[in-house]
Amino acid sequence: MNLSDDDITESFKDQIKQHEDNIDFLNFQSNRLTDTVLDLQVSLGKYHSANVIKSENGNGAFHTEEETVEQILKKENSAAGIFCWIKANTQTSNLAFVKDTLGVVATLAKVESDDLSRILSEYLGLETMLAIVCSTNEGVKALEKYDTEGAVNCNGGLHGIGSSTGKKINGRFVVICLEDLRPFVGRFVDNDPQKKLAIPKPTLPNGECPPGFLDYAVNMIHLDSNRLSFLTAGGHGLRETLFYSLFSHLQVYKTRDEILLALRYINDGAVSLDGGMIKKCGIFALGSRQDVEVKFPLISGESDVPPDYIEAEDVVRKLKWETTKLAADIQREQQLLDLRKGNSISQD
Repeated sequence: MNLSDDDITESFKDQIKQHEDNIDFLNFQSNRLTDTVLDLQVSLGKYHSANVIKSENGNGAFHTEEETVEQILKKENSAAGIFCWIKANTQTSNLAFVKDTLGVVATLAKVESDDLSRILSEYLGLETMLAIVCSTNEGVKALEKYDTEGAVNCNGGLHGIGSSTGKKINGRFVVICLEDLRPFVGRFVDNDPQKKLAIPKPTLPNGECPPGFLDYAVNMIHLDSNRLSFLTAGGHGLRETLFYSLFSHLQVYKTRDEILLALRYINDGAVSLDGGMIKKCGIFALGSRQDVEVKFPLISGESDVPPDYIEAEDVVRKLKWETTKLAADIQREQQLLDLRKGNSISQD
């Protein structure tokens, strides 16, 4: 049976109408989710405002996130230093690579004590602490441009912004793309507001943990609520992607001596609060400890968080992920609609 030109035209019109209806429905759903997220965030913000508790570590010293950023900014000719300057500047904060970039590793987590901050920062090293973290490969591509011969184009991307402000990126710099990382496979610790990973702890024959064992490094970093609510397109958070990739099963002990006693139970390295370090099984880092210039900031305060607050943060986290998926669906429907309209015009 052959279709007439009128039948074909009518079929194109029906398909176009279907895609338009799909886009309208998806936009409605997206707007509804966005409104719900905003309402929840307002409620969470009110809780934060009413429950701010400042604390200091035992030595009375306190290292804030602002101080960490200041230390990064002092690295004027580093990619991280230029990025932090861009992010703080309202005229450049809307650039494509800024929108896709979460920040510098050192600014994405906090820890409980200065000793822990020093040893974890030293373990990762300055290059990794200054690594820029992107959500997708599009963000990575936007950071650096190349000429026809494959050389870095100093007038494009991050290099271009640096050059315009009299700064030049020296050498290579590390960029981490979250969508390319292999996330932790497993569950979270039950009812844990920080979404810590349920990694089996090392155990002695008597069922107890080795003396001095504190936890895995990946579970000893603290994520603020805005970091905790972040999800990749695949639905994974920062702890199970970025920090699991950086720390894996790195164990943390109180002392160097206790690390040595627990060697047979250490597979992926260990550090101690007094400066002991095993990079990997069988690879020891000896000598005097180095004080890394850029360190993780300390937790500014803590309070008893009610269950409904934890539940609300979890809902926000999931809704944001759903909103991201809806945006992808809308983009796909729009592409199909444009294709149908193009085919319809060619038929005419």
